Amino acid sequence: MKKTAVIFPGIGYHTDKPLLYYSRKIAASQGYNVIEVPYGKFPRGVKGSKEKMEKSFFSALEQAEQILRDVDFSGNEDILFISKSVGTAVAAAYAEKYGLNTRNIYYTPVAPSFQFMKQPGIVFTGTADPWVTFDAVEQGCREGGFPLYVTEGGNHSLETGDVRRDLENLQKIMGITEEYIRSGQMVTEKA
Repeated sequence: MKKTAVIFPGIGYHTDKPLLYYSRKIAASQGYNVIEVPYGKFPRGVKGSKEKMEKSFFSALEQAEQILRDVDFSGNEDILFISKSVGTAVAAAYAEKYGLNTRNIYYTPVAPSFQFMKQPGIVFTGTADPWVTFDAVEQGCREGGFPLYVTEGGNHSLETGDVRRDLENLQKIMGITEEYIRSGQMVTEKA
């Protein structure tokens, strides 16, 4: 069975940071061919600037298209997109543009991501995320039919500042992530 997982990072949250690092390792351990999309060169001061957020999204999408241009997704029985922050919008927009049926793990999506998130997946957010209100994420999940996993007091990295608590939370998050990856549920029709 051919399975591919693509990792779409956020602005400043690269694939070597905990959520994406461990998700990548879990996917690889489950037999996925893992591809990282290391885009970058974002403007400074994106948080709070709609204009800079849009610019970052379009730049990341263009870079993702270049990085993935030679990837043949045909013949995959499972395509898993693991994304973080602005990467959630990039992953969803890329899947839509190229007609891919994907399963998704959306870590801390920003509010504009929900306009692109049409394919099935699970969402993780924190109640103290300075990039997006909890209400916006909750509403986006409700309207999109996404299961939502909440880290109380978690920021945009799902961290609380208490190292021991953060490690416990990370263990729970990775447990849910692994269960979702292992389920292998593939969409038979485009959502």
